[in-house]
Amino acid sequence: MPGALASGDPYTMNYKLIAGPCVIESAELLDTVAARLVEINRHLGTDIIFKASFDKANRTSIHSFRGPGLERGLQMLADVKNRYGLRLLTDIHEAWQAEPVGQVVDVIQIPAFLCRQTDLLVAAARTGRTVNIKKAQFLSGRDMRYPLEKAREAGAKEVWLTERGNMMGYGNLVVDFRNITDMLELFTSSSLPHNGCVIMDCTHSVQRPDSAGGKTGGDRRFVPAMALAAKAFGATGFFFEVHPDPDRGLSDAANMLPLDQLEPLIRRLLD
Repeated sequence: MPGALASGDPYTMNYKLIAGPCVIESAELLDTVAARLVEINRHLGTDIIFKASFDKANRTSIHSFRGPGLERGLQMLADVKNRYGLRLLTDIHEAWQAEPVGQVVDVIQIPAFLCRQTDLLVAAARTGRTVNIKKAQFLSGRDMRYPLEKAREAGAKEVWLTERGNMMGYGNLVVDFRNITDMLELFTSSSLPHNGCVIMDCTHSVQRPDSAGGKTGGDRRFVPAMALAAKAFGATGFFFEVHPDPDRGLSDAANMLPLDQLEPLIRRLLD
């Protein structure tokens, strides 16, 4: 049963929890967020996976901040793992990035717009790392059968699927929570091993993907509601982009959750 207790402790639910800044802005930001995640893990008995991108390759404008790049970014992520003992997740955009990224992180994420890219899925699967595939804004939950099968048949031992909403017209993103149930059923209906989970991306799902001012908008007020609704539909994991001062964030500023709101929200999810 999704969300079943692992023990008698009310804060040891089996949810996968992912949190971190949208993009690597500085070593100081990574330290601030990582230290807070360690505190939350200690308070709640959780195992939050640290997320940050070394390159945001799909920014709206060519002038948007993208991050430090692969080499420097992976070194900064490795520093987080060594210093704080957190597991790591980051995304790749090209197949050649999978091997070096897999040497550092525990989970390789496939961006939503790229979830049908066969070479990317195969390269990620062959690293032996967990592969988290985000559902494209133009696909249904049932359509994610094919990215899932590609990754599994390429050798992935564990695959996660992530819901992040669907485009409805121009500049509007809507979540159909039935996609969570549909994706959960993919893990039980396939003849391949059933090692995976369905994650709700609670912050990207509140985006307003218009390009006013050369950047994507959003409304972080709805992040808690997205998380709690996904829990009701059986989600087995939750993804949050967080920042100590989201409005000053260099990517996804409008939809990132303030860092100090993360622990209270996780407590509600685990209740």
